[in-house]
Amino acid sequence: VQLQASGGGLVQAGGSLRLSCAASGRTFSSYIMGWFRQAPGKEREFVAAISWSGGSTYYADSVKGRFTISRDNAKNTVYLQMNSLKPEDTAVYYCAGSNTVILSRLREGNAYAYWGQGTKVTVSS
Repeated sequence: VQLQASGGGLVQAGGSLRLSCAASGRTFSSYIMGWFRQAPGKEREFVAAISWSGGSTYYADSVKGRFTISRDNAKNTVYLQMNSLKPEDTAVYYCAGSNTVILSRLREGNAYAYWGQGTKVTVSS
């Protein structure tokens, strides 16, 4: 599976962005997909994940209620709708996928086998 993230950009605090992650391969619908981010000088952190069917979603506490992860398996794409953005959301955002990650490791980057190239999000105050 190859992943291509897009949709990043510069936005003012309080604004919104929608990130997309397009996947190649016929097995996308069997993959758990996640979004991670890495701010300058900080470690990569978990943002959100979604089950293969889209029926279950998981969020970091810092984005819960503001971000929404979704997927369209017919389009081989996963989305991250980001609302009420804050300057602390500034980071490079990466999508990741795995067909073997277990629930207890959803928030661990090392559990994902496939990664996109990242898309930069900058939130100005």
